Amino acid sequence: MKSKNPQKAMLLSLIPGLGQISNGQKAKGGIFLGVFALFIIEMLTFGASAVDGIVSLGHNPGVDNSMFLLVRGTLQLLILVLFVMFYVINMVDAKHVAQILNKGGQVGTSFADIKESLATHGFPYLLTFPAYILMIFTIILPVLVTLFMAFTNYDFNHIPPAALISWTGLENLKAIFTLSSYKATFGAVFGWTLIWTLCASTLQIVLGIFTAVVAHQDFIKGKKIFGIIFLLPWAVPAFVTILSFSNIFNDSAGAINVQVIPFLNHLFPFLHIPQISWMTDPFWTKVALIMIQGWLGFPYIYVLVTGILQSISDDLYEAATIDGASAWQKFRNITLPAIFAVAAPTFVTQYTFNFNNFTIIYLFNNGGPGDVGGGAGNTDILISWIYKLTTGTTPQYGLASAITIIISLIVIGISLAVFKKTKAFDMEG
Repeated sequence: MKSKNPQKAMLLSLIPGLGQISNGQKAKGGIFLGVFALFIIEMLTFGASAVDGIVSLGHNPGVDNSMFLLVRGTLQLLILVLFVMFYVINMVDAKHVAQILNKGGQVGTSFADIKESLATHGFPYLLTFPAYILMIFTIILPVLVTLFMAFTNYDFNHIPPAALISWTGLENLKAIFTLSSYKATFGAVFGWTLIWTLCASTLQIVLGIFTAVVAHQDFIKGKKIFGIIFLLPWAVPAFVTILSFSNIFNDSAGAINVQVIPFLNHLFPFLHIPQISWMTDPFWTKVALIMIQGWLGFPYIYVLVTGILQSISDDLYEAATIDGASAWQKFRNITLPAIFAVAAPTFVTQYTFNFNNFTIIYLFNNGGPGDVGGGAGNTDILISWIYKLTTGTTPQYGLASAITIIISLIVIGISLAVFKKTKAFDMEG
């Protein structure tokens, strides 16, 4: 067989398929050439106008819809990325096959060979390919559109199709950190978001571990009953529980101020507990929110930790008892390490979930009471502030998208750092 020139095969693949044909793989070359032809047709009929649309975001107000152009252009960018990947694979494949042929190797040349190769080596890729396509349209496309919106002036003065959107670069991100109207608001909301996330998540984790460890002890009777009771907050829909607590913490007619506090004062006269402004004092509203989330979140941790405790060998505790270890020493040196070894990644997800826990903030008191400027209430976290920025009378979509980017960077960065620290992705051993 005549030797092949790998470099020539790769250069011929500048037009996809020709390199494969020069290697004798006419079937594969025909497929690659067909994909290239489809891409050219797509660019002529849709792609070129889509690229122009995302660059200009429209030319005629009232006619061009900038948001449609942004979505179409983003989709076209994804198509371009996929084609570039295909283009690179096509060139590498031509060079690689030529090298195999020079070494006396065998490669498939017919459609039957391609079919057989897909049925064996390519079967996993055939199964996952539809999932990747679905992911592009349901995850990557919306994320990219939101990302691009952060670099536009999309607000109440620029709502398509009546007005065109235009690119503004980093203006929205700069506004968050430089404009007085948003700088103070972002600082206040971000600070409370961190406090809320740390306190609420830690409380539910501590409660979950505590209840699981206590219920696991041999001297506890009626464990099934306790298990049912601990699962009740999880069984009831969260929005029902939150709305119920909103009534329970009502300043004037809620059960806490009307019944619980008077009962405690009657039972313990020396306490002199005053009525608390749960819904009108920002501090007490925040305390109530943290307590409610502790109540809502601990059952999941309880179930998780209960399963872990059942997997810990009793021999470890017996050996510790023989060595004279106290109950606290057993918990600290045996139970707690075993829990964190398995559940640390899940605990991280509790923090990331509460960082974006919109439901409880919105349903309990709509981010109130009062406000800290910029459309945000005293108990709004970043995600609920974004909601208000996009649904208020003067929506600021571009600014909201910029805050979304900040949230994503924080959550992804912290999660990856913790996962790496806890070796959550290390599946060996």
